[in-house]
Amino acid sequence: MLPIKKISEYQYEIPVTGNMKVPGTIYINDKLLSNFTDDEPVKQVMHVASLPGIVKSSMAMPDIHLGYGFPIGGVAAFDYDTGIISPGGVGYDINCGVSLIMTDIDYSEAKGKIKLLLDEIYKNVPAGIDNKSSFRINEDDENEIMASGIEWAYNKGFATKKDLERTEENGKMPSNISNVSEKAARRGKNELGTLGAGNHFLEIDRVDALMDQSTAEKFGMSSKKLAVMVHTGSRGLGHQVATDYLMRLNEDSDSVKNEDDKQLISAYIHSKIGEDYINAMNAAANFGFVNRQIITYKIRKSFEKIFGSEFENMGIETVYSLAHNMAKVETHNVNGNKKKLMVHRKGATRAMPAHALEGYFNVTGHPVIIPGNMGGPSYVMVGLPGNEEITFSSSCHGAGRVLSRKRANEQFTSEGVEMELKSQGIYLRAATKKAIIEESPESYKDIDEVIKVVYGAKIAKPVAKLIPVAVMKG
Repeated sequence: MLPIKKISEYQYEIPVTGNMKVPGTIYINDKLLSNFTDDEPVKQVMHVASLPGIVKSSMAMPDIHLGYGFPIGGVAAFDYDTGIISPGGVGYDINCGVSLIMTDIDYSEAKGKIKLLLDEIYKNVPAGIDNKSSFRINEDDENEIMASGIEWAYNKGFATKKDLERTEENGKMPSNISNVSEKAARRGKNELGTLGAGNHFLEIDRVDALMDQSTAEKFGMSSKKLAVMVHTGSRGLGHQVATDYLMRLNEDSDSVKNEDDKQLISAYIHSKIGEDYINAMNAAANFGFVNRQIITYKIRKSFEKIFGSEFENMGIETVYSLAHNMAKVETHNVNGNKKKLMVHRKGATRAMPAHALEGYFNVTGHPVIIPGNMGGPSYVMVGLPGNEEITFSSSCHGAGRVLSRKRANEQFTSEGVEMELKSQGIYLRAATKKAIIEESPESYKDIDEVIKVVYGAKIAKPVAKLIPVAVMKG
């Protein structure tokens, strides 16, 4: 392990060295740090610290693992006037994120229908790399989706007013769709309402415990009720946007190259290519918000078929839909001064405390949804006051991998993983055996340790714990 300094039980620092402009900060504890098998994620934290305009620190959350350019779990903010925008700091899956949907249905009453319910959802929500959506849109629809986000879904009857209110940025980022290539738009056209593959999932949970009853009630969460969690993003459209702009950056003489890591090639925020990328990224983000919303619509239809009632009568409402692969313009305190920043969160999510933003969650703070693994718990948290000074009000996005996909394939079998889940009463549907192996529970860090760090570092506090009862993998 590279030399890093322990600051507290939940914080380590990488001193400024080499080309670093600011220190590196990793929010982690000794147990999670012992999971590291090499220095590569730490090196990525250091390389990000060398980028122009970075302020305060190059940060990583406790779910840190190797990513493209930035580590997964990476957070970095850049001065809006002098800093950069980095596709590697957003990732290929732009606006990959999580939607949490709550119901009024008691798990005890629904237990006998869980298998039927997941089978119906599996039929309605295509999963896997090549499966295309049966949800057809035309070119005008797709352009409107990229321009207006969830407003399109609301106007078409696929979203409720509460869905808009309970989606990050109300499901709409400012964009100029002319900066999205025809190839990117073409890739997205047949993928709206699809889950995809990799670590994307759809999970039926039961609310196992409430740690903050008052906040949970305001989020619309009750103990023992059924919930559904959806993890996916902008699919092929977002991937193509990242590919297009990385290619342009590598061909552009004005791009900002990084001598430590070529994957960190970037653009100044106010350069032509920087502004073009931000517009295209936001258009892809809008598509990602709508993708999760259409899946939410299909989930509601599936519940209606299996339970024979309108979704409104079953209390099927969005708790929150958030992004964890995004760069956003935000204002934060830096060394006592308010600064306009471009905050990159790569495999990291906002953890906004109460009264930080206007809107539906102003009084409570915004939900932070942190999935674990398909055999273990997930958590809903809420940002703590003062976390702006710690992480620009950012938290982790999940447990984080402890094993690479290659190592998972070497250690596990699909039959073994299925047997393990079945023994816990978890019903599994997967598009491929490969997905089962690579997403095995043992491939992920201990989510309880991750939550312990997030709470111990005063970033966010636990509100509710969810346990999976059925899982769908791409």
